[in-house]
Amino acid sequence: MGFNGCVLIMDHNQERRSRLEAILSFMQVEWRSGSRASDLAWLREQPNTMTVLLGETDFPLQELLDDHSHHVFISLHPGQCQANNLLGTLKELTYDELTRLLHQASQWRPVTVSDEQNEQLKTLLVGESAGMQEVKVLIRQVADKQANVLLLGESGTGKEVIAQAIHLLSQQSAGPFVPINCGAIPAELLESELFGHEKGAFTGAVAARKGRFELAEGGTLFLDEIGDMPLPMQVKLLRVLQERTFERVGGTRPIKTNVRIIAATHRDLEVMIQEQRFREDLYYRLNVFPIISPPLRQRQDDLPLLLSELVARHRENHQVNISFSAQAVNTLQGYHWPGNVRELSNLVERMMIMCPGQQVEPGDLPEKYRGDYVPEVFDEMDEQAALASVFSSNSDEPEDDGAAFFEFEPDEEIHTAVNGDLHIPDLTSECYNLKEVLASIEIDVIGKALDANEGVVARAAEHLGMRRTTLVEKMKKYGIARD
Repeated sequence: MGFNGCVLIMDHNQERRSRLEAILSFMQVEWRSGSRASDLAWLREQPNTMTVLLGETDFPLQELLDDHSHHVFISLHPGQCQANNLLGTLKELTYDELTRLLHQASQWRPVTVSDEQNEQLKTLLVGESAGMQEVKVLIRQVADKQANVLLLGESGTGKEVIAQAIHLLSQQSAGPFVPINCGAIPAELLESELFGHEKGAFTGAVAARKGRFELAEGGTLFLDEIGDMPLPMQVKLLRVLQERTFERVGGTRPIKTNVRIIAATHRDLEVMIQEQRFREDLYYRLNVFPIISPPLRQRQDDLPLLLSELVARHRENHQVNISFSAQAVNTLQGYHWPGNVRELSNLVERMMIMCPGQQVEPGDLPEKYRGDYVPEVFDEMDEQAALASVFSSNSDEPEDDGAAFFEFEPDEEIHTAVNGDLHIPDLTSECYNLKEVLASIEIDVIGKALDANEGVVARAAEHLGMRRTTLVEKMKKYGIARD
């Protein structure tokens, strides 16, 4: 295996500690076992990087990781903590699993980030939610490595900002950061944009021109929307990534390249591979270190910080200042933000134009951001979509043997539900009102959707597959309260 370091086992679990000691002895790895304060003092005095197998101890996990950032830790049980020096979790107490993690530990090096870089990172990546903390940890882990990075996530979540943060902390930070949107450039011009062209290579090429690879030499090339790159260009890009050389369009001289590649997409590349719209070999070349940018709806706690930062950024352009009341912030936190941070930025700029120098209240917000907004005109197509969502069923989903989804207590037994399937009794000589049956179904389903989403109308509407305004109108129609 080639592991020559010393391993410290810190675990109150006697049985697990004994097994680890036996495995390490068999592997001929030097080890020390103990979880007392004296063992912690010994660890602190070690000048070289140590590997710590961390189980049950009397010391807080985060405190251990922060105070011993120059050592690498392997957790013996799943933890909620995220840190650069927490390498991973020993999921199985086996020789093979321990060998794999110790091999990774032997290659681990502490990430050195200056105070200035930390401040710049905080300015670029605003947010303290669990999702953003995980992103920051991953950035610190990969920034000083030469590995390619693939940024995944919905449009508007700030993937380019994450790429800039990686460049900032990388060994190429002194070089240029060059972005290119692969989906915004016509296919016939993309090769020239990436690799440049020689004079006379095509009509209009009146002079030689450098491409983005040459412009990014010694720095970082950010390939945004890589999923929109045409297949012929994917082949040429793969060759450059493999051989680290390219030729200008119309040229024959190979040009060496030394750039860090960061790619990003909002598409599902694995699905595109199955559909033969994206090359599998290129995917594995790019997907060395994936980072998922969380959508805004999953980090609503960051909304106040984001609003403050966006107000400060737009203040310079519009020369006005605004603020958002606590009620307005609370209202915005109930919105589902399909456009993510980009949509929030547009809203802040719009409020600066509409309410210059004022405090924005819920009533000042555009109608779709208000949780209690009810449209004056009801869309009949929404009614049809709502009814379709009620009666639609997915035959691919497994049957549930639990309680029935529809539960009604009408005066007369008009309909019943078993295992989530709606059963309508056969028509008899006794008539019943179809509108009342449908209304009963809608009332019950809406109530269950609201309960499942803690009374948040926007989430309940998304759950039911209808517009929020449609759901609000139905709640008003049936007299359904949020609580």
